[in-house]
Amino acid sequence: MMTVSLCVVAYNEEQFLPNILSDFRNQTYPHELIEVILIDSSSTDNTKQIMKEFAEAESSFYNVSVLDNPQKILASGCNVAIRNASGDVIIRIDAHAHIPADFTAKNMALQEKGEYITGGIRPCLIDNPTPWKEMLLEVENSLFGSSINRKGSGNKSGYVKTLFHAAYRKEVFERVGLYNEKLFRTEDNEMSYRIRQAEYKFYCDSDIVSYQYARSDLKKMIKQKYGNGYWIGITLGVCPGCISVFHLVPLAFLLGIIISTVSALFSYWYFAAALWIAYAIFVLAGTLSTVVKKKANIWTFLMPAMFLILHLSYGVGTLVGIVRMPFYNKSIEK
Repeated sequence: MMTVSLCVVAYNEEQFLPNILSDFRNQTYPHELIEVILIDSSSTDNTKQIMKEFAEAESSFYNVSVLDNPQKILASGCNVAIRNASGDVIIRIDAHAHIPADFTAKNMALQEKGEYITGGIRPCLIDNPTPWKEMLLEVENSLFGSSINRKGSGNKSGYVKTLFHAAYRKEVFERVGLYNEKLFRTEDNEMSYRIRQAEYKFYCDSDIVSYQYARSDLKKMIKQKYGNGYWIGITLGVCPGCISVFHLVPLAFLLGIIISTVSALFSYWYFAAALWIAYAIFVLAGTLSTVVKKKANIWTFLMPAMFLILHLSYGVGTLVGIVRMPFYNKSIEK
């Protein structure tokens, strides 16, 4: 049987880290074939101490390492994990995540069958649910909401363009190289692009599920969407092939608002009318799906406004990233 390295890169994750470490303990895949690599990105809370306590307490895994990521950024932390992993397969799991007990076993079964990159679907969760948080979760989990910042795995088994919480044969990285440490949010996009260029395939099995804890605060969600959009704009100048047309939909929407508004000032109001009617249909459909799934609550009626706020945040971020792209490229050259 193949060995696997489960890796976590964390910064100030003392709240969520114990949960994912507990998930590691519960994995049904033989622990003597599992290595755990924990990487602290110069945390200022108890993150590193929690990692050390886990390493000292666990003896069932064939190895548990606690390493440092002095550069703090995720891409450099991933590279620390890859350089130090001894497993045949490498899986990086977010500290803000939950994996079922059979997550590793199901991935490894596919790896044993000959796949080189495997994974599954990734719905979102919230901690300490309230009606407000549940509404934000529905916005995040809906296709219309989540497609602005994550696209790829879908809900059916088959080959896809990218995967979240994917399991990679170590030889994939040996061939395509490490993560680009100049990218702070889109390092996965750029890596997936290089992997596809090397003719590897991402296999998604809908029976494999991992969960991500979503932002349950509107201000944090807005900041996240803006940041994601910003790095999409930057990445257009670094690796245009890494970006999907779906990543640019919020920007197109923002530009549509600007252009149609200017047109309306010159009596061409029907462009703006068509845009907002079409958008209203989509957001109402996204909201209605929540009602149909019987997940509606007192805050559900605010979902159309939440969609608008998050789409605009992402679109503005992308526009700002594009404007700053030339200066970013110059800084890379230096």
